[in-house]
Amino acid sequence: MEWHEDLAGTFGVDPLGPQEVTDLLEAARDVAHGVERKVTPLATFLVGMAVERRIAQGASRSEALSGALAEVRGSIPA
Repeated sequence: MEWHEDLAGTFGVDPLGPQEVTDLLEAARDVAHGVERKVTPLATFLVGMAVERRIAQGASRSEALSGALAEVRGSIPA
């Protein structure tokens, strides 16, 4: 088991699927290189908050994550 799967269990949430891991790491890379490396953890925290808000509004986890990541990518300066 990978560390992030153990952490999900600690928090009592479903572990990340392989595609979610890939998508989140790619977005984190985009933020680190397109904005600033030190804000990457802040961006990922905000993505998590946005995903939870979207789920509370009725979106599936997959829809919520893809929507939040699209907004992150759209906010990165060209």
